[in-house]
Amino acid sequence: MTTDRVRLRPEIESIVPYRQGRTAAEDAFKLSSNENPYPPLPAVLNAIALSSVNRYPEASAAVLRYRIGERFGVSPEQVQVGAGSVSVIAQLISAASAPGDEVVFAWRSFEAYPLLVATAGSTAVQVPLTPDARHDLPAMAAAITDRTRAVIVCSPNNPTSTVVTHDEFAAFMAEVPAHVLVLLDEAYAEFVTDPDAVRGERVIHEYPNLVVLRTFSKAYGLAGLRVGYAVGPEYVMDAARAVAIPLSVTEPAQRAAIASLENEPELLDRVRELAALRDEVTRGLADIGWSIPTPQGNFVWLPTGEHTARAAEIFESHGIIVRALGDGIRVSIGEQEAVEKLLRAAAEVVSLHQTAASASKLD
Repeated sequence: MTTDRVRLRPEIESIVPYRQGRTAAEDAFKLSSNENPYPPLPAVLNAIALSSVNRYPEASAAVLRYRIGERFGVSPEQVQVGAGSVSVIAQLISAASAPGDEVVFAWRSFEAYPLLVATAGSTAVQVPLTPDARHDLPAMAAAITDRTRAVIVCSPNNPTSTVVTHDEFAAFMAEVPAHVLVLLDEAYAEFVTDPDAVRGERVIHEYPNLVVLRTFSKAYGLAGLRVGYAVGPEYVMDAARAVAIPLSVTEPAQRAAIASLENEPELLDRVRELAALRDEVTRGLADIGWSIPTPQGNFVWLPTGEHTARAAEIFESHGIIVRALGDGIRVSIGEQEAVEKLLRAAAEVVSLHQTAASASKLD
């Protein structure tokens, strides 16, 4: 019997596949995937129900691209729609980089970035966050070399929930060579309340090498339908379309996204409620002794360090499923009913830290 295996790319075999946030038991709250806890609006459900699922979708998502283009003041040709913004990022990285090229991004940031870069065969250049868990844009600019083809800026940053300010971004773009593609990933932009934060719609017309990415998964509550988009130069969007998987954005997703835009005021009322609840959770965490980065997404970041695995177990024992990421825990803002359990678990984790610190001093 032969022991030969199919030959695969070694850099792909070495990748740890993306892991989805854990599901929750019926009596627990799933706060591990940054999902919107609200059900879809009736108008969105009605739009989905009109779909002809026995037919292929309109391949270019023309109507949706037109609606998005109107919002950003660009032509539909300057918009690319994909199965979630992460799929459009994958298209752009594949279109811009190849083996021997580099893609720069902050770390820790979105878990998919290293996977997407490796899949393209290019090299990831990870620039550490600042001590307050924010992008170190001067260091990222300094990391750009002749091999750099793209830079990813995530604001609010997933998982630390911190933003890049408008002025910081402007200073950064002044240092980036014009031939380097900059991807501003704003998957959580609708939750941002900081007036100083960079806004894609404000800067997209200022920089010819910039692409802004958004999604309908988070604020608009369409995570299960997978639809996101990018706005940027037409030739860059054409390159993304050239490497995209055909017909990947379904008709139900397109219809739901259009209906969401048409009913945006009601959806954004929900977003404001979630942002207010995020701030309530942040104050509650501060009251019990936590010092966390100022959150602007629909999630908070708890820097649990070496105690992360044990801290996640404590949260689960309280009926809260969180996202454990090696050096910290990301907790989504979900139902109001989850807050008391969340804070009770967080208080127990503080006690764990204090006990461990006391034991360390005794040693």
